[in-house]
Amino acid sequence: MRAYRLFPLIAVLLLGCKENTLKDKPDIVISIKQGVAEAPLDGRLLLMFSNDPEGEPRFQINSGLNTQLIFGMNVAGMQEGEPISFDPQALGFPYEKLGMIPPGTYQVQALLHVYETFNLSTGHQVKLPMDNGEGQQWNRSPGNLYSTPVSVEVGPEGISAIELSLDQKIPPITPAEDTEWIRHIRIKSEKLSEFWGRDMYLGAHVLLPKGFEEHPEARYPLMIFHGHFPSDFGGFRTTPPDPNMEPEYSARFGVEGYNIIQQQEAYDFYKRWNEPDFPRFLIVEIQHPTPYYDDSYAVNSASQGPYGDAITHELIPFIEEEFRGLGEGWARFLYGGSTGGWEALAVQVKYPEEYNGCFAACPDPIDFRAYCLTNIYEDDNAYWYESDHKQLEVPAHRDYLGHISSTVREENQLELVLGDKSRSGQQWDIWEATYSPQGEDGYPQRIWDKRSGVINKEVAKYWQENYDLRYILERDWEKLGPSLRGKIHIYCGDMDNYYLNNAVYLMEDFLENTTDPYYEGEVLYGDRAEHCWNGDPELPNHLSRLRYNSMYVPKIMERIRKSAPAGADLSSWRYK
Repeated sequence: MRAYRLFPLIAVLLLGCKENTLKDKPDIVISIKQGVAEAPLDGRLLLMFSNDPEGEPRFQINSGLNTQLIFGMNVAGMQEGEPISFDPQALGFPYEKLGMIPPGTYQVQALLHVYETFNLSTGHQVKLPMDNGEGQQWNRSPGNLYSTPVSVEVGPEGISAIELSLDQKIPPITPAEDTEWIRHIRIKSEKLSEFWGRDMYLGAHVLLPKGFEEHPEARYPLMIFHGHFPSDFGGFRTTPPDPNMEPEYSARFGVEGYNIIQQQEAYDFYKRWNEPDFPRFLIVEIQHPTPYYDDSYAVNSASQGPYGDAITHELIPFIEEEFRGLGEGWARFLYGGSTGGWEALAVQVKYPEEYNGCFAACPDPIDFRAYCLTNIYEDDNAYWYESDHKQLEVPAHRDYLGHISSTVREENQLELVLGDKSRSGQQWDIWEATYSPQGEDGYPQRIWDKRSGVINKEVAKYWQENYDLRYILERDWEKLGPSLRGKIHIYCGDMDNYYLNNAVYLMEDFLENTTDPYYEGEVLYGDRAEHCWNGDPELPNHLSRLRYNSMYVPKIMERIRKSAPAGADLSSWRYK
């Protein structure tokens, strides 16, 4: 079955190679339309081909089976009206070269992902895409330029001449507005501004408890929901689902009308938030995009700067002062899933006294012996399993039945098309930008060669000492253990789409079998549950993933009961 399914792909690749010999230098010219841009621009020039008529090519690029085609090259000082020939040898995905595109009719589109120049406090100058309020999304970042898609016929001899004009500019994003329940803040971070050599900001969406205005005497515990960039506070809706909404099918969960279910869950949370016996908290979703990703990973790092200190020592105290938080470590709690799950645990480990518990769901790799399916300390290559006589790629994504849709090599190839020097704004690159030492050029050092997958053991050692959470806990448990007892809670589906459960197994082995003092937390698994399972043993994954904001409240209340210091305020925020 597998060999049979490979035949069409092999035929296409062979045909592509033949086409490349006939038309190995397609003449594709791209220019910026007069009046669209104000100055010479640096950035990543992306060229996309799509045979899917639904939507623009820029929204059809991914690492899965339904991806369309993309190619990328760097540009410097691109001027209005001055045409640039797109490099025919530029790396592409999933086809490596332009000449490999099979014959057919395509919609073609170009986009310039604009870079800014940063003069870092380390003495390096780097060029990176600044977030512009969208959460580091290259295909919709304000200020990026793109062309109107045009139809092109690719014949047997390859691509003929194409002229594309970057005639449109993505407009600014309108900031979210304050409501009765949700407030939005934005502060300049002195720590980050010093590192990046320009003003840098942190933001947050704050959900206020019922009775906030009526009870000025009350001071509140703080729940910090970590995760990817939130455009506004999610999962909270003061009205029932829109009765005119057309139901949408979720292929991931096999559920009809999932958009309606999401709105209903958000409305149900609003109702729970207003129940007389529901504890009164402040819930915060943080905005901390960086020039590398939609999220800083909430820790200090060599290439991104002191985001951990900025969030913990600048942003959190500001929020607590502004919204009457209790302002003490025993009254702060961390939770989140995926990226947010890693952050919740990492921040608790890095700042053990400043927080009183983390609830880490489906966390990104927390033990780099299981960096998804790669052991960065023992494996030599991240893309291929070791074998003398065959090649087998390491998978990157599966569904709950184990069906694979992408490999580690493919995902890294796509990232390299979107941006070199860890500038793609995607998952593998942000792990490098967070965990790696800074290179001589000011960019993160590679954990492995992006083309070959060969692992750099010196970088791996740096990762281990600074960001391998299981290793750090085991190395420093004598010092950290007393401060972390009862604070670590980890949840993961045993069919996590990204194999993140493998690292959780290793962490569990340490926590349950070797901690002294015993860690007094919990590690739980969801049977056949995919990514974003949050520890709920009763609900299906498509519902439990929508209930993070209420899932851990009973556990937090129990933690407060057990650990609040003598004389702590346990009453002002418990009004009905």
